[in-house]
Amino acid sequence: MSIDALFCHCRPGFEPELAAELAERAALLGHAGYPKASRGSGHVEFISDEAAQLARRLPFADLVFARQKLLRLADLRGLDPKDRITPILAALEANVPVRDGPPFGELWVEHPDSDEARPLSGLARSFGNALRPALRKAGWLSPRDDARRSRLHVVFLSGDHAVLGRSHPGDSAPWPQGIPRLRMHADAPSRSALKLEEALMTLLDDGEREARLRDGLRGADLGAAPGGWTWVMLRHGLHMIAIDNGPMRTHLFDTGRLEHLRVDGFRWQPDSPLDWMVCDMVEQPRRVATRMADWLREGWCAQTVFNLKLPMKKRWDETRQCLDLFQAQAGRPLVLRARQLYHDREEITVYARPA
Repeated sequence: MSIDALFCHCRPGFEPELAAELAERAALLGHAGYPKASRGSGHVEFISDEAAQLARRLPFADLVFARQKLLRLADLRGLDPKDRITPILAALEANVPVRDGPPFGELWVEHPDSDEARPLSGLARSFGNALRPALRKAGWLSPRDDARRSRLHVVFLSGDHAVLGRSHPGDSAPWPQGIPRLRMHADAPSRSALKLEEALMTLLDDGEREARLRDGLRGADLGAAPGGWTWVMLRHGLHMIAIDNGPMRTHLFDTGRLEHLRVDGFRWQPDSPLDWMVCDMVEQPRRVATRMADWLREGWCAQTVFNLKLPMKKRWDETRQCLDLFQAQAGRPLVLRARQLYHDREEITVYARPA
């Protein structure tokens, strides 16, 4: 049976946060509905008779706790393992209008990133290979992958239960499950480097990365030791000032573009404006948000990426309050993007610059 809903992947354990976020944002936009979530499942559904309109008015880029946003087309239960394709074709026939050519340019067969769903990865791979030619033969999928068209998603929740959904390339994550596949580099001083690499991939678009990450720019890393985030920025050609009382990995100095100051990251400020400031300090999130706002208000940096470590309870409330505090304290209009990244844990990552 088809039910109008948004379907969002998220980090397992953060379903209540995403559910609260979707409910609040939908209410502010004037859309009725309710979230359906189970802790540890790795996904949340927001049930609404206005899901299609809500999907258009609630951009994926504005969501903090969602890894991926789909418009649910059908909830298929009791699938026969001998023939899962026929019900999918029937659901498409009932719910997807066909206009100019095939409606979908790609097929992604997935499962939530949860302990319960990970054993479905083999089924997802094999079923995708079987479903793709059937979709092309029936006219639902373009003859070759076409990234300009909508994607069709089949998300297995169990062997006999799948959600059929669609996403638009400009309003969704460009990776299955919303997870970028990054590998730890042998020279990286710590695994935290993966967080900043993912943040730059996720929170900046291609044009912004080309314009804003280039040789010769200057930046600071607050709470830098042992140097994971500094290492990422050095790889982009920046000259970096590492601010931390702790030691930095010695090989970072081989670039000749690193200065280390053993001072307090909450007190230090640069002598002249910098192009970048990055910060991954372990501290109360409101204190971090306030100090990050100082940097933008005073013009000490042109842009920043920083992490906010979240409490164990009411994490959506804390997130909203910290972001509101940050914008108010900055004292100027901002470009602001926040996301719980795949490589984040009990935290979110924020990118901001003056608008």
